[in-house]
Amino acid sequence: MMKRIAEDATRIFLACGATDFRKQIPGLVAAVTLSFKLDPYNGDCVFIFCNRKRDSIKVLRYDQNGFILATKKLLDDMKFQWPRTPEEVKEISFQQVEWLLQGLEIEQKKAHHQVKINHENSCF
Repeated sequence: MMKRIAEDATRIFLACGATDFRKQIPGLVAAVTLSFKLDPYNGDCVFIFCNRKRDSIKVLRYDQNGFILATKKLLDDMKFQWPRTPEEVKEISFQQVEWLLQGLEIEQKKAHHQVKINHENSCF
């Protein structure tokens, strides 16, 4: 379910470090605007936040006439592999969102990279 919110987004941003989860839509919109200097009203962008314990994330997205805010809370002492650099925003791919939701690090050193085939690098 959480992946669907980010599925067709052209840009996905992680708010690195911990976010105060008492913040709801107005507070998160303010953080995107003031701290990260990004436009939260761009419906092509998704913003993902994580709490201090790293066991819960919030996903914020504008949807034509209002905001969608989804929350995922992990069970049984599980944690998200979240970048800890405070007050920084990082742009990631949809593949990295999937890794994050599976409990993996967003920087997979052994994952296969995307290959773009064209007539110049093809042997056919």
